[in-house]
Amino acid sequence: MPIINEIMNDESSKKQHDILATSGGGAQMSMSKARLIGSAVAGMSELSLFHPVDTIAKRLMSTESRVVVLNSASTTAINLNHAIFRNAHDKAVSSKMGSLFPGIGFGAAYKILQRVYKFGGQPVLLDKMTVRYGNTIDERFGHKNGRTLLSAMAGSLIGIGEVFLLPLDALKVKAQTAPEQLRGRGVVDIFRKEGLGLYRGAGWTAARNAPGSFMLFGGNAAAKSFMGVGEKGDKATWTQDAIASSAGALTSITVAQPLDVIKTRIQNRPFNSPESGISIMTKLIKNEGVGGFFKGLTPKLMVVGPKLVFSFTVAQHTIAYFTTRFGH
Repeated sequence: MPIINEIMNDESSKKQHDILATSGGGAQMSMSKARLIGSAVAGMSELSLFHPVDTIAKRLMSTESRVVVLNSASTTAINLNHAIFRNAHDKAVSSKMGSLFPGIGFGAAYKILQRVYKFGGQPVLLDKMTVRYGNTIDERFGHKNGRTLLSAMAGSLIGIGEVFLLPLDALKVKAQTAPEQLRGRGVVDIFRKEGLGLYRGAGWTAARNAPGSFMLFGGNAAAKSFMGVGEKGDKATWTQDAIASSAGALTSITVAQPLDVIKTRIQNRPFNSPESGISIMTKLIKNEGVGGFFKGLTPKLMVVGPKLVFSFTVAQHTIAYFTTRFGH
């Protein structure tokens, strides 16, 4: 009897969480298809709308000189113009806009694979963790807090695993911030000659992703729990998904920002002149102060925040839509 009760409890626990973390036994294949398609749609939509925004954020984070001059708005504007548009800073508006699209090929490969892995993979891991640890965590933290904690933990583990996509991310960042390093080189040639060098900064990336993804999925789950989404088996509306995604995205970006600055600077270094994260961090503190860790945070929250909110909202809602459609 104890074994039967344990099995029944596990099954009950498995059915009690949000649509992003629910797979129904015989409908596993339909759920997998829904997660794959929904996440891919989110990635493609995000790339098509927000690649220039991502370029701006990366260029600001990779700028090692002071950009904002508190007592001179004109100097700040000049610095921003040079930092964001680089060689196109003195060109026409159309040329400036065009300069924000480098690396879109690497960006497409990276962003779609990343979103499929992250938004599609986290629910799969959450399902397994809920079945195995759900009852224990519920007993210690309560059902609502337990669901939130499990979602955050699954997100953190998925975030760490995201490091396997680092070569594509590194090439995207180089194309956005230091295109001269890639000029005249083919993709095959780069992978063949640089090899594991493309994983430079993997440790810092994992250290950034772990708390960032913890807050993204945990904040999202906490917000939905606060709004009462899923308590009666109901699905989140677009508005509820957007609010929950905002809570997760804004906390995620803020928490991960210091390590994201270091990661970006590691990635934009020349292939033949790498620099360690510790060295970059030491120079940053010396030359820019502790505030340098949060360089670009405000514009990042203003422009990258909506990007993440958009893709996370689209992923959640399209996954829910296709889950219902494939379920019939």
